[in-house]
Amino acid sequence: VTVAYECYGRLNAARDNAILVCHALSGGAHAAGWHAGAAKPGWWDVLIGPGKAFDTDRYFVISSNVLGSCYGTTGPSSVEPSTGRPYGSRFPLVTIADMVRVQRALVDRLGIARLRAVAGGSMGGMQALQWAVQYPGTVASVIALATSVAHSPQQIAFNEIARRAV
Repeated sequence: VTVAYECYGRLNAARDNAILVCHALSGGAHAAGWHAGAAKPGWWDVLIGPGKAFDTDRYFVISSNVLGSCYGTTGPSSVEPSTGRPYGSRFPLVTIADMVRVQRALVDRLGIARLRAVAGGSMGGMQALQWAVQYPGTVASVIALATSVAHSPQQIAFNEIARRAV
């Protein structure tokens, strides 16, 4: 699995100042600052940076793209090694738990044993909650915004209507 991610701030010597921020359905790994040629900053630019809520003078902030996305992490447009063609509709269904397993592998790869916090809104909030369930000893706190542990059929229908409108 290839994982697109960005980091902001510095990991301290004790490696205990890391915060993982998780994006909503349509986000990518670019959570803060500007990329050359971009029309807008990262999706949580107002919250991530020196002196902001996720103060990068104090915290090492990690933002990764979710499994199955079109923003650089392995997904349906990725090439399936056995066929040499994009996965397309053969890409497996992805759950929030799958996304969190990939994030955990990234955090492990970065040499971080325990996260100071996992934060996210909407689908990112679901990921944050899943961290608490799936890896309770690995996360000190969860900041879950505008989210729930599950969606009702009505919520799913309204989300589909909004998605089609967009």
